[in-house]
This record gives sequence, structure tokens and C-alpha cells, in this order.
Amino acid sequence: MARATDVRPVIKLKSTAGTGYTYVTRKNRRNDPDRLVLRKYDPVIRRHVEFKEER
Repeated sequence: MARATDVRPVIKLKSTAGTGYTYVTRKNRRNDPDRLVLRKYDPVIRRHVEFKEER
């Protein structure tokens, strides 16, 4: 039951706006081997900004 070597690991997405806000999600390693970058809502600054994967 090794969760760390799973195909869909749990990742943290951290705001690039510097607010420290994070989202927690899962990603498919086979489809997205690189670090994930998504544009999501940051409630601290009340805007959509890029969130980058943290490891």
C-alpha cells in the first residue's frame, strides 16, 4: 500500500501572489510528469492567479 509511489499523488498548489494560500489536489503522473501550474482563485487577494505545484 505504498501511497508515495502512487500514479495519482497528492500535491500542494501554492499561490504565486505571495499570500501563502494553497490548494491540495491529486494529479496523474503519467499525463503530467512536470510540475503543474493552474490558474485558480486566491481568496486572500480576491483574484485569479497562477498556482504552482510544491513538492
